[in-house]
Amino acid sequence: MSNTVKHFLDIDRFDGATLRAMIEQGLSFKNGKTNGTPLKGKTLVMIFEKPSTRTRVSFEVGIQQLGGHAVVLGERDSQLGRGESIADTARVLSRYGDAIMIRTDDPEKLIELSAHASIPVINGLTNDSHPCQIMADIMTFEEHRGSIAGKTVAWSGDGNNMVTSWVHAAVRFGFTLRLACPDTFRPAQALLDWAAGEKGDIVLTADPAEAVKDADLVTTDVWVSMGDEDADKRHQKLSPYQINDRMMGLAKPDAVFMHCLPAHREEEVTASVIDGPQSVVWDEAENRLHAQKAILAWCLS
Repeated sequence: MSNTVKHFLDIDRFDGATLRAMIEQGLSFKNGKTNGTPLKGKTLVMIFEKPSTRTRVSFEVGIQQLGGHAVVLGERDSQLGRGESIADTARVLSRYGDAIMIRTDDPEKLIELSAHASIPVINGLTNDSHPCQIMADIMTFEEHRGSIAGKTVAWSGDGNNMVTSWVHAAVRFGFTLRLACPDTFRPAQALLDWAAGEKGDIVLTADPAEAVKDADLVTTDVWVSMGDEDADKRHQKLSPYQINDRMMGLAKPDAVFMHCLPAHREEEVTASVIDGPQSVVWDEAENRLHAQKAILAWCLS
């Protein structure tokens, strides 16, 4: 495989300047500065081993708006789930397409796919991380409140794949990240050790009020994700971490609320918050399109 293949696997693999350039490119695309169809004739192959709304539609629309087109493979649409190795799948798809986006449970599948593909591979989500979502989140914050550098982001809830990518982003974009998680749902210690080694400003607490106090951005995710089998335990442990009006009242008066969606109102967030004046979740959802156009353009430039 050529060393010049430009994969987008995780935020921690990039320097801040490269990530910043992608954000600026995404904003340019959003503002109509596309410069024609830069990806004309390019084919994006999308592999979905997990259901999707925003990832599926935003990538498919995005490649079309840039002049290319997408081929979508669900779980039953390829030999990947029927015994063909990931390495062989990567080699074959590299002969047909110009980039691969995969949304899967196992991060090792992403790594193996990228190791054997001769075209760019994009992480559409794994159980470990969700970098495309965080790129859209950074873009959204900066549209509303200016540079995220030096600001404070508060997370309340499960230390899941979103938290991993938030930690990566805090280090690379230079903001403070406060994580409020129950002891049983903390992020991996190796992740926190990496951030400390990179001199990231990460604060871990079990107290959501401590995390949210004077924050510029408050965010969370569902308590039970696809594949989780301990729903009752999760609801019990995470119920004190709900984002409600009282919690938002602890943040700065101009703080914004984000959620990667889908949301379960009256569980991890109340309707009064997600549908309220501080919520920017619909801009956030839209920006998946523009951020991913920038990622595609970077990978295929």
